[in-house]
Amino acid sequence: MTLPPPPRILSLQVQNYRALRDLTLKDLTDVTVLLGPNGSGKSTVFDVFAFLAEAFQEGIRKPWDRRGRFRELRSRDSEGRILIEIKYREAPKTPLITYHLELDETRRGPVVAREYLSWTRGKGGKPFRFLDYENGQGRVITGEQPEDKDTRVERSLAGPDVLAVSTLGTLAENPRVIALRNFITSWHLSYLSAEAARGSPEAGAEERLSPDGSNLPNVIQYLRDQHPERLDQIFETLRRRVPRIEKVEAEVLADSRLLLLFKDAPFSTPVLSRFVSDGTLKLLAYLTLLYDPNPPRLIGIEEPENFLHPRLLPELAEECRSASARTQLIITTHSPFFINSMDPKEVRVLYRNAQGYTAAKRVADMPGAMAFLNQGASLGEIWMEGHFEVGDPLASETA
Repeated sequence: MTLPPPPRILSLQVQNYRALRDLTLKDLTDVTVLLGPNGSGKSTVFDVFAFLAEAFQEGIRKPWDRRGRFRELRSRDSEGRILIEIKYREAPKTPLITYHLELDETRRGPVVAREYLSWTRGKGGKPFRFLDYENGQGRVITGEQPEDKDTRVERSLAGPDVLAVSTLGTLAENPRVIALRNFITSWHLSYLSAEAARGSPEAGAEERLSPDGSNLPNVIQYLRDQHPERLDQIFETLRRRVPRIEKVEAEVLADSRLLLLFKDAPFSTPVLSRFVSDGTLKLLAYLTLLYDPNPPRLIGIEEPENFLHPRLLPELAEECRSASARTQLIITTHSPFFINSMDPKEVRVLYRNAQGYTAAKRVADMPGAMAFLNQGASLGEIWMEGHFEVGDPLASETA
């Protein structure tokens, strides 16, 4: 089955979110890779996407509390609201849509101080807001293609800490709001743990891999039952990357627990997942995520090089490239091997500016680095040799 093109985020703007005092990432690509020293803000950018996904699924209070509220979330020595804004297209050549969110805090907890959805039609068109809310009060314009002349519906939310898109995105008369809600709730931010994937969960097929990979056996079971051809693709790819692995099976035990068994050539008896290497388990989990028959609309992968042999990283980068036809990927890494197959437009280097906050620069916008690339050097080589203009962990940034 051919899936329709996924929505694509074109830009991200963040203000007052930890080290992201005022950061804008424009012209995001189908695969965006974030490089940078420890503490440069890569994980914080990753966490912005995670915060949005959690807020749309749980409401803002739980993810807000988990992150330490304003005390820990707001940029140091900073005042004002936290702002997150994404610009995206639902499909190629459709109007550019902006989702804008501002968060504040009162004695009673977090507040959605401002939230709106707007879209821009054609070149030079003015943005038109078809959802506009402040502190739980506002309006939405209904319809498939909301226009200024269409019906404006005033609706009060249950409270100032409620996201309008989460509430109104359940009503059939708001298809554009529904589309955004479905888009963000489908995101998968991966914090894969080989230890979690070794577990023995309760048997039962599950369609989507959990962030830590603890339900990997359940997803294997689901694919075996519902999409055996996709599971065969995953195993075939795993065998190419780890040649000694013949097959993987999910077996239901008498006590209803589910085990992953790995058939390791040339032995006749498979072994339990707890005896398989961390790298093999993580690679299987990544492939299961990337080969999802109905993939998340955005996949985040943090530091895929952990526990993987360096020679497997270009192979994993190829799998990410292939998957990007069906989803958008945000990847953080410290590995020169992973970025070697990337385009310089896809790679952003994050660093701390003179004020101590995160800034970013595309490799494609670094003339010196591009000169080396044009002479045949690889991205990983020039990065390790210090030819990027920013992001050297041994140097103090002044930009």
